[in-house]
Amino acid sequence: MSGYPHTPAGYGYGAPPPPQPQPYGAAPPYGAPAPSQPYGAPYAPPPGDKPPKDKPHSYAPPQPGGYPPSAPYGSPFASLVPSAFPPGTDPNVVACFQLADQDGSGFIDDKELQKALSSYNQSFSLRTVHLLMYLFTNSNNRKIGPKEFTSVFYSLQNWRAIFERFDRDRSGKIDSNELREALYSLGFAVSPVVLDLLVSKFDKSGGKNKAIEYDNFIECCLTVKGLTEKFKEKDSSYSGSATFTYEAFMLTVLPFLIA
Repeated sequence: MSGYPHTPAGYGYGAPPPPQPQPYGAAPPYGAPAPSQPYGAPYAPPPGDKPPKDKPHSYAPPQPGGYPPSAPYGSPFASLVPSAFPPGTDPNVVACFQLADQDGSGFIDDKELQKALSSYNQSFSLRTVHLLMYLFTNSNNRKIGPKEFTSVFYSLQNWRAIFERFDRDRSGKIDSNELREALYSLGFAVSPVVLDLLVSKFDKSGGKNKAIEYDNFIECCLTVKGLTEKFKEKDSSYSGSATFTYEAFMLTVLPFLIA
């Protein structure tokens, strides 16, 4: 099995992300006691199996504004609004974006983003790149600006650290149990049935190896997080239940299928 590729000098630069927000489901619904588990409970790791508190353990937006809030349902191909780099953005991140933005338009497309990320030893399929762009812009027009690029860049650093933390045998892959713990650390307590489906989908061997490599791990996290964020829009009481119209359901699911 292949291990991690050598990380080039300069990878991991930039100020560490600020304290992480509570996972979805941590805040109690109005008039109800606070739940003790992440969104998706009752399924959760057994006592003593939770991630150590002294290590990074969940995704957090590292830049002002952070992970973009979910926008109301609308056209998935809506035009992007021009943006700027957040104050204090590392100059290397700015230079990376500007190098990719060869026409000086203030936006880079999917292939340019893929190339920019590969310059920092993060090789992703176009599908993963498309999911990144969709979740950070709430649009499928496959363009991304400076603010969103900065959030993508630092978020990937966080997710890579999580992947390496749970890849205990340093194989470059995580198995289903490690994936369960990784998702739990991100605030998502998926059921065993959902976990099996995720492994089957994102295992490059079609589920035979029961393990997921780094690039597929990112795609898996993007899918679980993205669908949960969309579900949260309808679950205002954090009850774990929501009602969707047919149109809203299709607009929620289809972007993840056509990425």
